[in-house]
Amino acid sequence: MKRYILTGAPGCGKTSLLRDLEMRGYFVVSEAATDLIAYEQAIGIEKPWEDPKFINDITKLQKQRQMQTDGVTSKIQFYDRSPICTYALAVYLGFAPPADLLAEIERMQQEKIYKREVFFIENLGHCKPTEAPRISFEEALAFEKIHIQSYEQFGYELIKIPKGSLSERADAIVKQLSHF
Repeated sequence: MKRYILTGAPGCGKTSLLRDLEMRGYFVVSEAATDLIAYEQAIGIEKPWEDPKFINDITKLQKQRQMQTDGVTSKIQFYDRSPICTYALAVYLGFAPPADLLAEIERMQQEKIYKREVFFIENLGHCKPTEAPRISFEEALAFEKIHIQSYEQFGYELIKIPKGSLSERADAIVKQLSHF
């Protein structure tokens, strides 16, 4: 089984790309942080990312989702972010990466859960603020830089997917699969 991570700055089109890949028949795992934010806001917590425990909650949900895919027979899986993205989020928010997150990163590396080649979806030159969380384009660029540094720090190779139409970007990802 090959598990590939898609990452990039908020608003880069990553979720749309994952939906396209899913429509092409690939198995896709949704982003934990966005789902967690939606849940927390539904129960009345307006800005859950301001609480340091948010990082542990994301880590727990990411691990749960990854482990639930162990029985999936799909040979290729795409993950909307990974624990290294959560590490980048902790850095971006000014939180020390918690022990649970560092342990999960260690587990994912020791068990070789994800391929070392990570699809880095480059920004589109703009960013529409969303509820999860509200972020400007300038903030998205700063977050993008932290993502790049974090993946490089942990020894992953970023395969950059440049801006283009949705189908062009999805085609570029599928084409890259034949190289791994």
